[in-house]
Amino acid sequence: MHTIPDFMTAQHRHCDDAFIAAESSVSASKWAEADSQWTIFTADLETHLQQEETILFPAFEEATGMTMGPTQVMRAEHAQMRQLVAEMTQQLSAQSKAQFLGLSETLMILMQQHNMKEEQMLYPMTQAHLPDADAVLLQVKAYS
Repeated sequence: MHTIPDFMTAQHRHCDDAFIAAESSVSASKWAEADSQWTIFTADLETHLQQEETILFPAFEEATGMTMGPTQVMRAEHAQMRQLVAEMTQQLSAQSKAQFLGLSETLMILMQQHNMKEEQMLYPMTQAHLPDADAVLLQVKAYS
């Protein structure tokens, strides 16, 4: 069976791949392809964020009693990512390549820093502190 860090890190990589595909399509002015890839990316990213916010983070907070620690920081970063995604969606709809690509650099840096914190700290802490990590992972996998 996968561990929480393995499963959630694989989701990060999947989102990264979809993001890069959308960015590449915009760079090539392939707008229909970019729209399709962007739809995949945004749906996968939102599912991942909701899995964390509705299942993983509450389970961690309940197990550790830490409600104002790392999960609070991750939620704030999720809000920043959602705002950038909304702005990028508008730029994609307007076929504004320069604006989209400018925002994509900001989002990519934010996602890389965010993902590194989760992968190196929060996910291992979650795996270690949850009394039944396998059951929580099953709930995360069932969420879609």
